[in-house]
Amino acid sequence: MSTPLTYRDAGVDIDAGDALVERIKPFAKRTLRPEVLAGIGGFGALFALGQYRQPVLVSGTDGVGTKLRLAFAWNMHDTIGQDLVAMSVNDILVQGAEPLFFLDYFACGKLAQDTAASVIAGIAKGCELSGCALIGGETAEMPGMYPEGEYDLAGFAVGVVERDEIIDGSRIGAGDVLLGLASSGAHSNGYSLIRKILDRARPDLDAPFDGETTLRQAVIAPTRLYVRSLLALQRARPGLIKGLAHITGGGLTGNIPRILPGHLTARIDAQAWTLPPLFRWLQEAGQVPTDEMHRVFNCGIGMVLICAAQDADEATRLLLDAGERVFRLGNIDTRQGIEPQTILA
Repeated sequence: MSTPLTYRDAGVDIDAGDALVERIKPFAKRTLRPEVLAGIGGFGALFALGQYRQPVLVSGTDGVGTKLRLAFAWNMHDTIGQDLVAMSVNDILVQGAEPLFFLDYFACGKLAQDTAASVIAGIAKGCELSGCALIGGETAEMPGMYPEGEYDLAGFAVGVVERDEIIDGSRIGAGDVLLGLASSGAHSNGYSLIRKILDRARPDLDAPFDGETTLRQAVIAPTRLYVRSLLALQRARPGLIKGLAHITGGGLTGNIPRILPGHLTARIDAQAWTLPPLFRWLQEAGQVPTDEMHRVFNCGIGMVLICAAQDADEATRLLLDAGERVFRLGNIDTRQGIEPQTILA
């Protein structure tokens, strides 16, 4: 007679999954907003929208790309969750949306509770920093789908903005100013190239780097969240922000055109900010052409804000007060013929 089989024999440990849910409940609890009616543990999460005149929901989804390969190789899982949150909430922020809640999807071949809990704790931290509730998610243990010790992540954010406060770039005009907000590093973009550079250069990752950190820490640094500072600016001066561009894959040259009317171009002074040490090292170690750097990486600018010239000083002051580093990058100009919509010179 054959031996009876259980789900655990097939590689899925239901008890471990249930235990993980209990471990992450305290993380999620710290992120809750008053509008949350039911969260982690149910079949669906409930969120009361609250009082708005003309609410428009804004949604976004993303992952963290091949930065995960470094998290696996270096056994560093505590910040990758913040990356996941930031990639989605920074995206919906550019339309003026306040992030309301976040859901995650964590998939693995065999559930390692400590690793999963570390990742989800990072997700909860990202939610706390952006003021949104970690309201639910899915942990999927799928034997044979992923190598041992590896997992995949996806995140989903939902926010809200009043219809007449949507930031869509339509008010941008010639003469407006571009302000750049500093990034915390490479964020979650360009890591296939970063890994190629690391493989070729084979540096001492734990040697001091830039006097404050190691190269390993600089490479894995979590994505900066811009939610609190930009929402504070939006509330202090409604209408001041004409456009926002989250500088992700595609860099400055690929992302700024996404918010510009077709007859305009952004003229950026490449000397307006200093290339941070991480990007200088990547460019030198990989012999990466400058144009390619600007197409792949944020190069130290994680978010770009466009406002009227007369508002630039006030916007800069308010953002500095909120803890941002701000650079005046250049101006919006009328596009000449078929010239690119972002020009760095």
